[in-house]
Amino acid sequence: MDVYLPIANLAVNGLVIVALGGLTGVLSGMFGVGGGFLTTPLLIFYGIPPTVAAASAASQVTGASVSGVFAHRKRGGVDYHIGGVMVLGGVIGTGLGALLFRLLTALGQIDTVINLLYVVLLGSIGGFMARDSFREIRAQARGTPLPAKKRRHHPLVASLPLRWRFYKSGLYISPLAPLLLGVVTGVATMLMGIGGGFLLVPAMLYILGMSANVVVGTSLFQIVFVTMATTMMHSLTTKAVDIVLAVLLLVGSVTGAQVGANLALQVRPERLRLLLAAIVLLVAFRMALGLTYRPDAIYTLAPL
Repeated sequence: MDVYLPIANLAVNGLVIVALGGLTGVLSGMFGVGGGFLTTPLLIFYGIPPTVAAASAASQVTGASVSGVFAHRKRGGVDYHIGGVMVLGGVIGTGLGALLFRLLTALGQIDTVINLLYVVLLGSIGGFMARDSFREIRAQARGTPLPAKKRRHHPLVASLPLRWRFYKSGLYISPLAPLLLGVVTGVATMLMGIGGGFLLVPAMLYILGMSANVVVGTSLFQIVFVTMATTMMHSLTTKAVDIVLAVLLLVGSVTGAQVGANLALQVRPERLRLLLAAIVLLVAFRMALGLTYRPDAIYTLAPL
């Protein structure tokens, strides 16, 4: 079933796009992270231009995150106070990311930068996840569980001025910390089309020291608004959002998320994290390999 994508300016098999969305939805349901960090690379592998893939994936993440926010809201798992600060930072980051996106596009380096960012971020995070998962599995095999980690914010966070109390998260820290975290996430969302969950969740736990029972819900709350702002920014500046592509991805991801949630109940958490780490590292390796390919036709653009 061929479908024409007007912004990407190419015809694709609509069922393949729905299947890609379904795959990221399954991963999202299994691992509790947004699928944006895998959607964009998979679209690039399929032949979608990186700029269109990043912009369209951001709009797909918005729809996929809304239901998650409502689910966590029902059980009181969203800290709106600190989430609002991160949303403000995310919107600021989206604006900065738009300027950087236009600059890199004008220089002709945006595709390369998107690929490099994915290689660095996915490689780093996948490596950390694999290390922690191996430690847990090895400790369980020996029958000596790892000692529980103390929840405490990073020393740099403690040195920032103007402390506020975030009662839901159990924190007394400067609002500058979540604001800056939101800015970084906003820039990454604009450039890479990610939801930011795989960056936000570890940062909220290990840098801000947030309570684990509100981390996922608060992350999704921030993701909804930042990806909305990113989609609007892309629509107004880069004109790279392909609504046909986004709808096809959303159809697949909503269905896949339900399947993934059921599968997650059948596998132990540490093995799920190890599987996710393996997938992330595989995607990072594939993108790094793509950066080394010699193009079929080498040419330059020069004024006549």
